[in-house]
Amino acid sequence: MNLMVIGGGGREHAIILKLLENPAVQTIYALPGNAGIARDAECIPIAATALDDIVSFARAHRVDFAVVAPDDPLCMGLADRLEEIGVPTFGPSKAAARIEGSKSFAKNMMKRYGIPTASYEIFDDAHSALAYARVCPLPIVVKADGLALGKGVVIANTREQAQSAIRDMMIDGRFGQAGARIVIEEYLKGPEASLLLFTDGESYRLMPAAMDHKRALDGDNGENTGGMGAIAPNPFVTAELSRRIESDIIKPTLDAMRAEGCPFKGCMFIGLMLTEQGPKVIEYNCRFGDPEAQTVLPLLKSDLLSIMTAVRNGALADADVRFSSGAACCVVLASEGYPGAYKKGVPIYGYEKYVEAGAAQAAGRNPASFGAAGQRHALSDVRAYFAGVAKGGNGELVTSGGRVLGVTAAADTLENAIASAYAAVVDIQFEGRQMRTDIGARALCGAESSYNAGEANG
Repeated sequence: MNLMVIGGGGREHAIILKLLENPAVQTIYALPGNAGIARDAECIPIAATALDDIVSFARAHRVDFAVVAPDDPLCMGLADRLEEIGVPTFGPSKAAARIEGSKSFAKNMMKRYGIPTASYEIFDDAHSALAYARVCPLPIVVKADGLALGKGVVIANTREQAQSAIRDMMIDGRFGQAGARIVIEEYLKGPEASLLLFTDGESYRLMPAAMDHKRALDGDNGENTGGMGAIAPNPFVTAELSRRIESDIIKPTLDAMRAEGCPFKGCMFIGLMLTEQGPKVIEYNCRFGDPEAQTVLPLLKSDLLSIMTAVRNGALADADVRFSSGAACCVVLASEGYPGAYKKGVPIYGYEKYVEAGAAQAAGRNPASFGAAGQRHALSDVRAYFAGVAKGGNGELVTSGGRVLGVTAAADTLENAIASAYAAVVDIQFEGRQMRTDIGARALCGAESSYNAGEANG
């Protein structure tokens, strides 16, 4: 089979490596991919948002199955376009992708169907939003309505911060059209959870709940980023709480999408705040999270291509979907200055053995087994996923983005996974390397009081 994966980051690299475990896969085209992904797939320099070019490529190369991983092309309708030319595709329709592409659509849907979420107001003009910010209870959360690379969220503790965020989005146009409309939400407090699930619109299968770390600096300080690391499973999502999330949020959401005439088929991501009043939705995504995909997919014991095919064909109820009982931790290595301005073209060293480990796993030579507790895990349990990398003048890998790569370790326990991931990142170096040193610390602590307000509604 010839597959096509749209996107070029760490999430796409994780998806590609899992797809390669299926022996029927001959070639994977990554559009555009990156210099690190090129070790595992044939990278084609077509942007993920160049829909016409992607459709033409898929037709010319007789692609048997496509995976649309990023939010932008999904919200632009790429899955619909590919299906129209007869290419089976994993990813929701343009209409269903609105659940992420428009926060106002998602919030209004939750209100109509009684899905628990923060109270909110929607604004299309800055004057009204600024007037509201002068009188509403504080703190509040200001969100760009559209896609903003995970950065269009500001937690405002003061009226000055709220008004600055509103001006930044609606007047100064920091996020372009995505910030022309904003949502101002009630501030929620509690542990955060990232819940991913496969769904064919009717049936669904949960993945291990994850915990993302959005803030750039240790202790949940600094600016919001696309994600500086994640762990799975999330210890705050107990079996009892999971059942409540299914009954109060997941099933009503899937029912609501069908009722709205846009059943969701693909990977749905639900960002949750575990409040004292119960779990509440803070966001929906229409695709795998990043770095959640790099954290959860290494725990998948079943064949990913078979699952994706079942989702597309409406046959998920009969699919084999199994995950390891172990744990995983992903630590993101970023360029100095991220999420602000950063330098590019910096050589990267020390990743080679973790790349070879991933290649062995993709070839089926890495069985799902974990070392004994307290032991350092074999290299095959650690994998480097490439994100913001390019090829330098001498053929070496150099930095080309804010998030450069993610190092994921899978182990028998969360404590061992975290330890193994941090043991591996010591080997991988580049000038100005930035990372958090506390990925998973709150999970190990297990105390709600360890959560900083910076995680609320983020």
